[in-house]
Parts: sequence; C-alpha cells; structure tokens
Amino acid sequence: MKILEDLLNNLNIDVPVRAVLVGAHWTVVCSHQCGMAATLIGDRPHGHSIVRDVGRLHTKTTRELAAYALSDNLLEASIGLAAINSLLDVHENQAVEVNAVEVLKEHGKDRNVVIIGHFPFIHKLRPVVGKMWVLEQHPVDDEYPAESAADLIPYADVVAITSTTIINRTLDDLLALCRPEALVMMLGPSTPLSPVLFNHGVDLLSGIRVVNEADILRTVGQGATFQQVEGVRLLTLRRETWNL
Repeated sequence: MKILEDLLNNLNIDVPVRAVLVGAHWTVVCSHQCGMAATLIGDRPHGHSIVRDVGRLHTKTTRELAAYALSDNLLEASIGLAAINSLLDVHENQAVEVNAVEVLKEHGKDRNVVIIGHFPFIHKLRPVVGKMWVLEQHPVDDEYPAESAADLIPYADVVAITSTTIINRTLDDLLALCRPEALVMMLGPSTPLSPVLFNHGVDLLSGIRVVNEADILRTVGQGATFQQVEGVRLLTLRRETWNL
C-alpha cells in the first residue's frame, strides 16, 4: 500500500478521463495519455466484481479514477493502475535501450534468480542462469506457489517481479524480502514508469508507452493478449545509480 500511496501522491497533474476500456486481458484508461494495466478479476464467482460508478467512469477526473488502485476489488484496482499510468509523462529520451530478457541473462548467469509471475520468456533463461525459481499464484509444472516468496527471495541475486503485484497488493512485501545488493526489476505493461519505484528498491522498470491510442483501444477491446496489442512501444527506465 505504501508504494501505491507514493505513486498517487506524486501525480503532478489531473485531467478529465477521456476513455475507459476494460478488456479480457488488459485495461486501458486515456486521459493525459493512455495508460495500460492487466485486467485482474480474482477467484470470486461471475458477477461479484462490481465496479463503482460503472458507466460513468469517463466523467471522473483521472486522479479520482486513479484512487481506485487502492480498492480491494481487483477489477477496480486494475482500472486505477491504468489511470495512474495514463498520467505519467515519460519521455523516450529518458529511457534506455535494453532488452529485459538480455539483462536477466547477463546478470543471472551462474546466479540465483527469482521470477515472480509466469512470463513467456522463462524458457530462454533456464539454459543460461544458475538456479531459477518461478513463483506463481496458480503454479504449474515446476513453478512454486506465491507463498514460497519468503523462503526463496532472500537468496536471490536477481529478482524480476510482474507489475501485477501492484494490483494485488503484494509488491511491498516482495520488495521487503529482496537483499539490498540484489538486482530488482519490474516487468510488464502494467509497470508505472515512475522514479517513485526507485525509492523502494527497484533498479529497472520495463514497461510500455502508448504511441497510438486508436490501435490500443481497438486491439484491447477485441480481447488482445499482449502479443496482439498494437499501438505500444516497449520502454525501460533505470535507477541513476545502477549501471547496465
């Protein structure tokens, strides 16, 4: 919660919401620009994730909608994080041209790596890194349950965390488990490209910037997975004191 509160308190502008789209996999809020976040619903039966003021979200200010990120309702929290991301003014000249997978390969070689979340690139890391543990809320195959975090993260040299942990309120606790000298990365389209996260021990932020509003609304609205989403560009920010 502390990280979310810091993100909200560091939003410098407020503008009317122009559009809200909740797709099967992704949520998009357009205001100052467009922001994206994963669509999380939870395990409750169909119809239990009730969004407050649904049908009128576009009449709110963006900071009002961003406050939904504090909700215990995962769907509202998804909308709130997308609203936060829509207010973050990230300039591409502040970004670094690095591939997050290559960073993981380089810094994870012969070292202990913990991945929080099931990413499609995991199979590329296994032959390269030392010991690797993948934690998931719904583990499959050789993945570990999320409850294993306290037993594994303190031994990791590299920790890569899905940004959906902001939505489900687990990020603060996960970061507290990281060793000070560990390389900590946040990955995924939900990632707020905000230096606020550097103050909480994150070294590298790999997220997206929306470059074509019509394309992202069209593809997300038609149920796109991230590989199918159009109108976005990958961006990575690094903490100034951390060198690639």
